[in-house]
Amino acid sequence: MSIEQELFNSAKELIESRYPVGFGGAASVRLKDGRILTSVAPEVENDALSLCMEVGALLEANKLNVPVTHSLCLCRESEADDFMLLSPCGICQERLIYWGPDVLVAISNPGNAIKFVPLKQLMPHHWSQVNGNVF
Repeated sequence: MSIEQELFNSAKELIESRYPVGFGGAASVRLKDGRILTSVAPEVENDALSLCMEVGALLEANKLNVPVTHSLCLCRESEADDFMLLSPCGICQERLIYWGPDVLVAISNPGNAIKFVPLKQLMPHHWSQVNGNVF
């Protein structure tokens, strides 16, 4: 199984188990040692915070001190809807840059195909300057 499909399936299984009905969001991150960590969007009233699903997995990777190589986020509006890929928000991009500009992140796209790009392609110029790099 490809890394892409493994990450997709891990996030999908977590959503289906945690949120069998209605909205749900989850992230899968792959570590340099091959492990996959998953985390879910917290159940909050604030829609902006409910989509920040990578946080738990990224904090765990940091605690383990193992670099992140890939990140993928999924969500669905209801159990009848298809799963959608979500590009990492600016806050998650700031967290991911800790492991460098070449971390591969899944991005939203019209065909909802699993496509990974280096984080540096998403980061606005001013964010990269804050981190001491200009890409």
